[in-house]
Amino acid sequence: MQITQSLHAALLVSDLEKAEHFYGQILGLAKADRSRNFPGTWYQVGNFQIHLIVSSDIIPDLVNLEKLGRNRHLAFSVVDLDNAKAQLLANNCPMQMSASGRAALFTQDPDGNIIELQESRKDEVIGR
Repeated sequence: MQITQSLHAALLVSDLEKAEHFYGQILGLAKADRSRNFPGTWYQVGNFQIHLIVSSDIIPDLVNLEKLGRNRHLAFSVVDLDNAKAQLLANNCPMQMSASGRAALFTQDPDGNIIELQESRKDEVIGR
C-alpha cells in the first residue's frame, strides 16, 4: 500500500447553522461542492476537505481538558496567528495557546471538535 495524500476529514456536528458560522465565517473557509443527500457541508482547504456531517449522537471525547492539543484535533497553518487569535476572541470562541511555546493555539467548534491553528513560517515550504 502506498498512500499518496490526505483527502478529507469528517467531523460530526449537531447544529449545522452554528457549525457553518464557525467554519465559514470565523475560520474563513470556503464551501466546496457537495452532491450528497444527507445533512452536512463540505469545506475546501487547499487540496483537503473538511466534511461536516450532522448527527444527533455526538459523544464528547476529550481526554485532557487542561491541554487541548493532547486530544483528537485537526491542525491548520495560518499566516498570522495574532490575527487568528483576535478573530476567535471577537467571536467568543474558547482558546488555549500551545503549551509547547510554539506559535500555535487550540480552539473548539460549537460541538467541541478541536482545531489547532499554527503560524506558518515564511521560510516553511508546505508539504515538507
